[in-house]
Amino acid sequence: MTVQRTGRSELLLFAGRSHPALAHEVAAQLGTSLVETRAIDFANGEIYVRYQQSVRGADCFVLQSHTAPINNAIMEQLIMVDALKRASARSITVVAPFYGYARQDRKHSGREPISARLMADLFKAAGADRILTLDLHADQIQGFFDGPVDHLSAMPVLADHISEQYAREKLTVVSPDAGRVRVADAWGERLGAPLAIVHKRRDKDVAHRVSAHEVVGEVRGRVCVLVDDMVDTGGTICAAADALFDQGAEEVIVAATHGVLSGPAAERLTASKVTEFVFTDTLPVPAALGQERVTVRSVAPLIAGAIRAIHRQDSVTYFLADQ
Repeated sequence: MTVQRTGRSELLLFAGRSHPALAHEVAAQLGTSLVETRAIDFANGEIYVRYQQSVRGADCFVLQSHTAPINNAIMEQLIMVDALKRASARSITVVAPFYGYARQDRKHSGREPISARLMADLFKAAGADRILTLDLHADQIQGFFDGPVDHLSAMPVLADHISEQYAREKLTVVSPDAGRVRVADAWGERLGAPLAIVHKRRDKDVAHRVSAHEVVGEVRGRVCVLVDDMVDTGGTICAAADALFDQGAEEVIVAATHGVLSGPAAERLTASKVTEFVFTDTLPVPAALGQERVTVRSVAPLIAGAIRAIHRQDSVTYFLADQ
């Protein structure tokens, strides 16, 4: 097997079974191969993992995106980390392009868990030294893990696509709610575009129903780029797009890092008037969506570059600054 070496250790890349296409692309970007791994499910659903080569003294990177069924993907990655710890790996980095349970980052009412913190505790207990992830739902999750967290942004990947396909002078970057304004502002700076905000309210009596009422900013006759970290059921983003069209937007483009796309998402996205949905490949895009209005940009070069920097003990911050 071809590996990258330094004077101290070798780089070994491992992958769970949740997103093999992304794993193989990251390996290709690194000029290496995935470590051969035997992973099976017992009849009762328990997961068994064994690596087919020695990992002693190696810098090990365990790539697993938390796809559906999400609990299986997380448990498999935890077991993979535990196996590496018990096999005397020099260092273990959890590579989670999509970090599960990130939306549960605080208590909104009594008797609720903070599941994002529990996730960090589980990876630490399993033996992880470091976490590498993309576009967390909330930045404070980085503080939940007792060790380094490299938080990558897919904005350069997505924004470059937008600037290549649409005239910059017509663009307006739109935040779908007040919570994403800072992210939208960074997009606006990169694209040289003005900013608008959609004010939304959720229907407390009906699950997954979102009503978007007010647009702050000038969108009439503009090509609006709705930016978010994820699209799950599509309720928020489709309601925001409708509000923009109601205010005279010429076109609406949706750009999001994580295409979770669960439940009624396929139906909602298909029925919407959005010109294009742009996602990255942190998660597999369901085949039900087709490819007519869906563009998927790869984050494999971004992940591979960060892995290479970590292994060489270079600055990940400097690497990101070049993106």
